[in-house]
Amino acid sequence: MIYLDNGATTIFKPQSVAQAVYRVLSSGEYGNPSRGAYHAAVNASEIVYETRQKVARLFNVPSNSLVVFTKNVTEALNTVIKGYLTPGDHVVMTAYDHNSVLRPIYQLAKRGIKNSCVSLNLQNNLVDLNKLEDMIRPETKMMVCTHASNVIGNLIDIKKVAKICHRHNVILVVDAAQTAGVIPIDMQEMGIDILCFTGHKSLYGPEGIGGICFNQSIDIEPLVSGGSGIDSYNHSMPNRFPEKLEGGTLNVPGIAGLGAGIDYIQNQRVKNQGEKSIKLADMFAHQINHNSNITIYTNLTAPHVGTIGLNFRGINSADISDYLNDRGIATRAGAHCAPLIHQALGTTTQGITRFSFCSLNTEEEVRQTSRIINHLAKIVGEDSGR
Repeated sequence: MIYLDNGATTIFKPQSVAQAVYRVLSSGEYGNPSRGAYHAAVNASEIVYETRQKVARLFNVPSNSLVVFTKNVTEALNTVIKGYLTPGDHVVMTAYDHNSVLRPIYQLAKRGIKNSCVSLNLQNNLVDLNKLEDMIRPETKMMVCTHASNVIGNLIDIKKVAKICHRHNVILVVDAAQTAGVIPIDMQEMGIDILCFTGHKSLYGPEGIGGICFNQSIDIEPLVSGGSGIDSYNHSMPNRFPEKLEGGTLNVPGIAGLGAGIDYIQNQRVKNQGEKSIKLADMFAHQINHNSNITIYTNLTAPHVGTIGLNFRGINSADISDYLNDRGIATRAGAHCAPLIHQALGTTTQGITRFSFCSLNTEEEVRQTSRIINHLAKIVGEDSGR
């Protein structure tokens, strides 16, 4: 199988990741972190602490305590959005955003929280940041945006967004689901107030682990309340990070796997890993973009990750994905849980077929896939000419 759905999850992981997870589960040496002073509990606490350090170094978080573990980026975004905004507040989002951002915001709209959306510039398929400042109101408290579209792969200029937000005392929340492990992220240099990430994509960790990174302590109401290992007589969650937002037992096997994944990408260098996946995506696009029956939505002249979104004229994206699957190529079709970009591009019915590359893909896989795509485009052209 040629696996080109890395934007959903990477299924080929470094052996070190599998070994880290297996050791926690099989050795009998890892208990419940922060729930005891015996050997197994301490071992688990050490893994959690060490992985917090790795995450903090990866994203340049000022303190390990400002790294909070969640089960995925969806839980991270829900925690931040629902825990910070209150009735009467206003939040800004973008046309690139995933339902992990949109649905919590729509849910809060029922409670009196207003929202605005930065639209797409259809001349270049990029989020029109020239409209952002006009959308900020006195009651605007938060801007939430994805770092890169999960449908077409193009990036949002986070530094530019941060400067605008901070001029108006608006906190910036970035969804790094598609960029963590692909694009070097420095929270302090880029001006990111809160970063939400997942471990199972280009950080090469297992599913079921993600997190929130804060640039400073921010008052967030917990999404989940429960055991924390400390302050047990308090009716509320402890008022300190990270325990305040980590109710219940942590996913120690997942955290161990995440730590191993971060070690892997740090050893390979994030910039190198990302550049390889982007190079493969560009190679693929350039090998197929001469076909008049194919529309490529990714703006290849603007910054992007290793994702190409395309359509064949007159063919549903699901049919294209099925055709490729029959030939051993795994892709993703449909709406990709990102409805606003499809509404803007006019692809709500057809959807888009997404090809998302990672550093473990090869140039030979690109060539094989391109040959099949070009052959299909030729067939489509012949059929349409009848």
